[in-house]
Amino acid sequence: MKWLLATLLILILALVFNLGLVAYAMYALLGALLISRLLTRTWTGNLTAERRSSALTANVGQTVAVTVRIKNDGWLPIPWFLWHDALPGRALMFHPPALKISGYRIGVAMLRGGGTKNALYQLTCNRRGYYQIGPVVVETGDLFGLHRRFRVMGEPHFLLVYPPVVPLEGYSIASRRPVGEVRMTYRLFEDPTRIAGIRFYQPGDPLRRVHWRATARTGRLHSKVYEPSTVAGATILLDFHQQSYPPHNEPHRSELAVVAAASIAGAVHQIGQQVGLVTNGRDAVDRIRQEGWAGQARSRETALESVAMRAQSDRLQPVIVPTRHSPDQLLRIVETLARVELTDGLTLEQLIAETEGRLPRSATVVAILTSFPRETVLALDNLRRGGYAVTAVLNVHDEVEFADKAVPLVACGIDVLHLKSQETVAALCRRFVLR
Repeated sequence: MKWLLATLLILILALVFNLGLVAYAMYALLGALLISRLLTRTWTGNLTAERRSSALTANVGQTVAVTVRIKNDGWLPIPWFLWHDALPGRALMFHPPALKISGYRIGVAMLRGGGTKNALYQLTCNRRGYYQIGPVVVETGDLFGLHRRFRVMGEPHFLLVYPPVVPLEGYSIASRRPVGEVRMTYRLFEDPTRIAGIRFYQPGDPLRRVHWRATARTGRLHSKVYEPSTVAGATILLDFHQQSYPPHNEPHRSELAVVAAASIAGAVHQIGQQVGLVTNGRDAVDRIRQEGWAGQARSRETALESVAMRAQSDRLQPVIVPTRHSPDQLLRIVETLARVELTDGLTLEQLIAETEGRLPRSATVVAILTSFPRETVLALDNLRRGGYAVTAVLNVHDEVEFADKAVPLVACGIDVLHLKSQETVAALCRRFVLR
């Protein structure tokens, strides 16, 4: 646009002052600008792109192949174009990156009329996450460099990488409510399907409690005695607030917390107990649903920003997988943990206040913590005082730091376990049940 305005201004001045040679040069330049603009618009309009991925879900360590096919639907040849299959910056950060690229997802090529360009690259999944692959950003222009045009093509794909689940033989977190069907020294409820015996009828016993066979045999009313029992499990409370994870420990401590949560959920589910998940992290699917991605862009930089995530989040809704026992419960929890991201939304104490009414008292609350100020300790103590069995898993590496931070929790009567590294995840779960 600047070139066009400058050319028109010089042309007007040349006509005013009768500068014929200059006017002729401006006519030629103006024609070149208009032709280059028309050609560039035609070239970008004729380009189409599609992407194929060998898989949209993967485990850590697996490789996903991505094929990008760019086609020139017009009859005019395109002398050059720069293509770029975009990936979010967080997928390429740290060493090793979350997605290691083998091959080329950026390149320069030319296409004849009706021609196609095929490119293949592979993504090695090193860390769990929910990653946007694409869209394809294409840049082309005239041979003189007078005009360039950008275009975003193709719907993005979304790759879900599951967190690793450490194989466990049983749920290991020792608490006052162990996992399994256990006889309770106090009655939480009576299970009418489990008859422990009979006794003489007492005034106030409902009719459905009367044991009619014993009554008919003895001629005296008898009532059933039910066995008080409970089916315990775990509600995993994962703190994923951004301030809880110092940058110098990332992404190791946050990924370790996710691995521990997935492994505990896998152990509980394996022995047939109820399990659930509550976290103050941000669901990547919800983020993409709210923020979307830009389909058009005026520059390559703004096009690439369409796959980046915002630094802050105004979403204060917790991510909850209700505690229950079902065949697909573990898959739901693992998928949720694969998508969860650090956020600056709810703190842990705010999360507990928001979700306390939805936490079942028949399951142990397993809180996975990295940072726990006084407010967090008070929130967990209030849970314990409210009748919940609470176990805290401290996600710190240093033994001395663990000993110091465990003191206020132990003083509140909360069981405390140490999550030092991924090698200790299995040890956490071998303490109680081994099968």
